[in-house]
Amino acid sequence: MNNIMFKKSTLFAAIAVLLLAVFSGFNGKKETVVEGAGRPILIQGPMPIEAENFAQKLEKVKVEKSGTFVFYKGKLNNYPVIVVKTGKGMENTAAATAVAIEKYNPIAIINQGTSGGHDPSLNVFDIVLGKRTTNIGSLKTETKNVKEGMDPSQWIPMDLMASEGSGSDPNAEKVRYYEGDKDLLAAANAVKDKYTKGKVVEGTIGSADVWNNEVDRIKWFHEKYGTSVEEMEGAAAAQIADAYKVPFLGIRILSNNKTNGGAYNPNTAAANQEYVYEVVKKYISTIQSK
Repeated sequence: MNNIMFKKSTLFAAIAVLLLAVFSGFNGKKETVVEGAGRPILIQGPMPIEAENFAQKLEKVKVEKSGTFVFYKGKLNNYPVIVVKTGKGMENTAAATAVAIEKYNPIAIINQGTSGGHDPSLNVFDIVLGKRTTNIGSLKTETKNVKEGMDPSQWIPMDLMASEGSGSDPNAEKVRYYEGDKDLLAAANAVKDKYTKGKVVEGTIGSADVWNNEVDRIKWFHEKYGTSVEEMEGAAAAQIADAYKVPFLGIRILSNNKTNGGAYNPNTAAANQEYVYEVVKKYISTIQSK
């Protein structure tokens, strides 16, 4: 075959492939195209019971792994949604959030799951929307010598993001709050009447790699930080989301409340995911309407 004939046959072949792709892809149905459709909404859950129920609601799910983190990639109302099982704790959550942002470029992040109550007016199955999220494990102790004991009630909040200097910087001796994204909050509030197993309120979510069972200690955090609930992940995700300027919201259900005798109920994890499912659908509709 000469060079001219080869070029012509190659061109015709390319056109044929293009036409075949166009006509075979046309089925009379127009797929919804929405703003930001290439950027998924990321839903985080620490444990299997806090992630897999939501993942089962997605369509066309593909599972990807990075380290110990599991990502369930799918669609909800024809919009890309990724559920990530982060594992428990601040370090796991921070790493999983950074990996997800770098790998998937999410348009928004919702960190959700169970929590322990700090506010005696809240009951098991009530849900807290994180108007603010804060790290309650970042603390500086008093200076005390040998045999002078310890007094956690005198510990001082330490804002690790306030200064690049040492921990002696007085500007760092304050509580840092990460504000929940206003559009995510609006979507969450818009569907709160659909949740019937408890009330839905805005509040402050506290996070740390500590499981507090001392009621007086819980009361101290409630008074000093204004915490509504505590868990072990949200503030880490909020910090990384803030670093990348990704909209963030924490949504936590009370699985127990030491301050009023509310006993642990594992069914709260599924209940929270049902509510978050409604929040995500509402948020998707706001994106589609823009």
